[in-house]
Amino acid sequence: MDLGDYDADNSVSCRLTSDIPDICKSEDCCLGIDEAGRGPVLGPMVYGICYCPMSKKADLKGLKVADSKTLTEAEREKLFQNISDAKDFVGWALQVLSPNTISTSMLQSHRPCTVCVGQRCATQREKYEEKLSQRFPGLQVTVRPKADSLFPIVSAASICAKVARDHAVKDWNFPEDLGDVDTDYGSGYP
Repeated sequence: MDLGDYDADNSVSCRLTSDIPDICKSEDCCLGIDEAGRGPVLGPMVYGICYCPMSKKADLKGLKVADSKTLTEAEREKLFQNISDAKDFVGWALQVLSPNTISTSMLQSHRPCTVCVGQRCATQREKYEEKLSQRFPGLQVTVRPKADSLFPIVSAASICAKVARDHAVKDWNFPEDLGDVDTDYGSGYP
């Protein structure tokens, strides 16, 4: 995962994507969405998606993906590498929202986050399933609390998002002169 452009200027948002596996162009796929980060306090908010053909769900499960919050940083890194190595049937995309983007968008009517994830979505499951089904007709939409621990495809999206956030926070470029700052502050995850 190359966050070089973001590391050089973390005041702007960026998008990262894997190549789309050929099999995903010809077969029905499942897609998971998750996020990492809590907004503009420290570091970006990262939305991640991961997708694979329905016919390869068992292969995805075989990668041993799990709820990223239960994994150490080293375990997430290893699983992200496994996901990346499975490029013949797994794809991913990340939207890294800078704190500046989040802060400047908070008072606008158009917000940068257009998908529903997190607690609000999970507690109003039927409402958001209906809303997303209307936006994406013909697709089966499932919204569940703790989806990252229930569905391997969401676990994979969660791992991708948190690995990107781990990297962004670890390599954070403070524009302010803070002198000697202890950079062992972590990213908010184990």
